[in-house]
Amino acid sequence: MRVLIFDDYEQMSRWAAHYVAWKIRQLATPQRPFVLGLPTGSTPVGTYRHLVELYRQGKVSFRHVITFNMDEYVGLGPDHPQSYAYFMHQHLWDHVDLPPQQAHIPNGLAEDLEQECQRYEQAIAQAGGIDLFLGGLGHDGHIAFNEPGSSLRSRTRVVHLSEDTIRANARFFQGNLSQVPRKALTVGVGTILDAREVMLLVSGQSKAWALHQIVEQGVNHMWTGSALQLHPQAWILCDEPATEELKVKTVRYFRQAGQSWMQLPPLD
Repeated sequence: MRVLIFDDYEQMSRWAAHYVAWKIRQLATPQRPFVLGLPTGSTPVGTYRHLVELYRQGKVSFRHVITFNMDEYVGLGPDHPQSYAYFMHQHLWDHVDLPPQQAHIPNGLAEDLEQECQRYEQAIAQAGGIDLFLGGLGHDGHIAFNEPGSSLRSRTRVVHLSEDTIRANARFFQGNLSQVPRKALTVGVGTILDAREVMLLVSGQSKAWALHQIVEQGVNHMWTGSALQLHPQAWILCDEPATEELKVKTVRYFRQAGQSWMQLPPLD
């Protein structure tokens, strides 16, 4: 696990976008598109903004990219303003040259939700697997909608959202808890760990305790983000406020190591 500590959210977001663009330029071809896993929520918004800017500057193209989103609310269609499909159109899909048929997200309106989950796993496999999975971290240490207690071998499935997650997401529903869906479709921890590379974005003091748990404590199904300790190519990108609960020695080590890890080739 590599932990990169940035001074602030903007610096973290800019680096993440540059890295994703660099990987696409390295690996994406018409014969073998680059397969990118994507999150929603407030944390990746900055990364998407910088990716759109890199596209507008002609430094990256999404023509040979296939995307798979982590999750979607059950009961919300793509036209609903709080659906994750709507979010992705708003922040990325409508602003880059990603062919619409190459953007995938679970169907929260599927008649047979279990079958939809199986179909989604099959689609990922048929695409050749995820090359790079971006993600965020919940206040309780969850990744995607893999709430505390989720199996670390779990696959795409229907989940019941915890009260903590419902309260955290109420800000997207004008603070109205009754409007937040109680169920979602989500990729599993095992699905994420199958990716060739995983990059977790962590921002703000409110995520500091969760970051401490997944970096400095052991692998624990009650903090599903800790499963990244088992991944051979996992990145955790965080800003300074998110490190407040880490030990001084931990921060010092990753600050020093990060000086070499942060060096990326230019996108010329």
